Amino acid sequence: MKCINIAIAALAGAAVGASLGLLFAPDKGSQTRDRIREFVRRKGLAAKDNVEELVDKIEAELK
Repeated sequence: MKCINIAIAALAGAAVGASLGLLFAPDKGSQTRDRIREFVRRKGLAAKDNVEELVDKIEAELK
């Protein structure tokens, strides 16, 4: 019984967090993706050829 309550609380918390994130997001999604691309390029976290692919994968995971 406790595991179910914990799972429900976690899902409710995730839903509230996602809702607040959408309401208070400072930029449009396209602007945020552009900022992520620039951050990844500056930090050298991926090869230059793979940056677009990496951002697309992150975007797909978040949807």
